[in-house]
Amino acid sequence: MKPVIDMEKEYGLVFDGGGARGAYQAGAWKALAEAGLKINAVAGTSVGALNGALVCMGDVELAESIWKEISFSKVMDVDDAWMESLFQKGQPFKEVVNAGLRVIREGGVDITPLRNLIRSVVEEDRIRNCGKEFCLQTFCLSDMEELDLSLSEIPEGLLCDFLLASAYLIGFKNEPLHGSRYVDGGAVNNVPVNALLKRGYKDIIEVRIYGPGRIPKVHFPEDGTFYRVAPRVRLGSILEFSAKRSAQNLKIGYYDAKRMLYGLEGHIYYLEQCWDDEFYREVMSGFRDIEKAEILLELKLPPRSTDKELFLGMLEAAAKLLRVQKYHVYTVKELLEKVEQKRSKEDRRLPRFMEYLERAGQIIKTQEGL
Repeated sequence: MKPVIDMEKEYGLVFDGGGARGAYQAGAWKALAEAGLKINAVAGTSVGALNGALVCMGDVELAESIWKEISFSKVMDVDDAWMESLFQKGQPFKEVVNAGLRVIREGGVDITPLRNLIRSVVEEDRIRNCGKEFCLQTFCLSDMEELDLSLSEIPEGLLCDFLLASAYLIGFKNEPLHGSRYVDGGAVNNVPVNALLKRGYKDIIEVRIYGPGRIPKVHFPEDGTFYRVAPRVRLGSILEFSAKRSAQNLKIGYYDAKRMLYGLEGHIYYLEQCWDDEFYREVMSGFRDIEKAEILLELKLPPRSTDKELFLGMLEAAAKLLRVQKYHVYTVKELLEKVEQKRSKEDRRLPRFMEYLERAGQIIKTQEGL
């Protein structure tokens, strides 16, 4: 596949805050790195700052392993089994309430494990010598001051402390760092695009995980470029630090970044296009208007969908119904073949649109001389 973005440019990477959803960012970075994308600056808030530090270290495998092995107890002083049960709604309501009240009385959740994790994986010297701009966001409660800090503004030896300062979510036990108290950077700027723009970077890739926080207005320069990698599915709670959830989010981020890099189509699947719009018009010309209207209604597609959108809507709905593996890059033809293979093994009654898709598939085979 050939990238659809200019690979000769150097890009600034922006990671927003979003706690446990941060695995998505690591997955997206893996895809960008595999493609050979050049990164000259990184800005992050909260978990985005930690992931940004890992980007500056240049170690994709380390970032992936951290997220694959993450657990609640590596971030908070909690029992993993109890927390897993909580997110699976297996804890009695009364016990959850009592646990919450206990945390409040104790001043918040102890995140000493997160402090230790940051110190064990972040190599400050390596980041300072990486040749990339690195910025993080936090808010100093002691001075009531918003802090947009580049690496050069952070005293040597204190980077890990400021990474923790950027991630002090409300509800975490807030302990002083070198004499001051801080709160999560999302309170002032959860998507720090401006941090790079004001420093002269104008070609930006934003990787979103949609954590809670303030999003300041951004005015892009006319000669700049902007791309966004963002999920179309839920990534889970910002506190769901489970290896299983993180492994899934790594995968989603990886393929969503590929969608952006290579201009992949599809709303559910990741499709490399092999036919032009005229081809789809010819395929769907064999259908009456009443049949097209029936497909639109059954699949809940927009009324003004093109013939191409109509066909791809049927194809993706069929693939989902037949449980075709989602996280893979297919050509449209390959996905159609997968659907046909799966359909041939089905003996249950299938929706009406599957018959229409089969007709379209026969038309395609005729047009291609198969």
